[in-house]
Order: sequence, then C-alpha cells, then structure tokens
Amino acid sequence: MKKTIGIAGWSGSGKTTLVENLIKVFKNKYKLKVCTLKHAHKNFEIDKKGKDSYRFSKAGSDQVIISSSRQWAVINQLNDKEKDLNFLLKNTISADITLVEGWKYSNIKKIEVYRKEVNKEFLYRHDDNIIAIALENKNIKIHKDIFKLDLNNYCSIADFIIKNNFEINND
Repeated sequence: MKKTIGIAGWSGSGKTTLVENLIKVFKNKYKLKVCTLKHAHKNFEIDKKGKDSYRFSKAGSDQVIISSSRQWAVINQLNDKEKDLNFLLKNTISADITLVEGWKYSNIKKIEVYRKEVNKEFLYRHDDNIIAIALENKNIKIHKDIFKLDLNNYCSIADFIIKNNFEINND
C-alpha cells in the first residue's frame, strides 16, 4: 500500500493537530511507515542559531547534511526557487502513507480541515481534489457531494484514508 493524501485548510483550522494524531494512529494501529511533508512559509529554520549546521548554512553552504546514530537531515538552500510538490513526493522515503500538510492548491487528493471560527470560506468550493471535509459540526451544510468527517475522531479519519485509494496526479 502506498497512499498520499493532503490535509488542507486555512491557518488556525487544526491541520497540524490532525496530522500529528493521524501519524500516531497510522503508526500504532496500522503499523505503517509514515512520511510527512509540511509546506512552510518562506523563512523557516530547522536548526538553532549557534549550532554548527546553522553556522554552515549561514556561511553559504548550498547543502548541509546532519547525521547521528538516531537521525539525519538534509538542508538544501534554494535561493528562492521552491521545489514543487511532485518533486518532493518523488524524493521522499519509501513510506506506506505520505501526509501532505499545506499545498492547499496542489493537484493531489485532499481532506479539508474546516473550523467555522476561522471565518474563511470553504476550500472545496474551488478545488475538485478535496474529497472529504473534516469539521467539528457535521451539521454544517456542504453544497457538494463529498464525505463529512468528524474532525475530533482521528481513528475514523485514518480509517477513511486507509479504505480509499488516492492516486497521485502528475499533471
């Protein structure tokens, strides 16, 4: 099984909490190997100021690889030429399931995370790749034939993902 599913929504809707809990369900209940891709704002750092890898990046290294007996990471400097989602998906580890947080306008199947309190419009109205919507109140009217999922029931959302086939569109 190789699945890729996007988790999309406006800032503050609960995407990160959902992804975090889905990872736990996929690891503990299903015993799957999980990869997570997170879209970030332009300026982010994964290393702390003063650490060697941070210093190497700031000095101008195009790539920094950090390795230990427990983990390793690669930092590539892109000079404002962000890699697209298809490139990143092709360069991930071999995982049973890949969760993509962000990339709300990408051409992959997605679950929209919606909270009325965020006070933004639904994404599904302009995106045919949204195949389900996770909300706290399933009585909210949806004007499209897509699945409604309980945002707070992580196991049922994971089950939905497992039971459905999500192909990557490389258009």
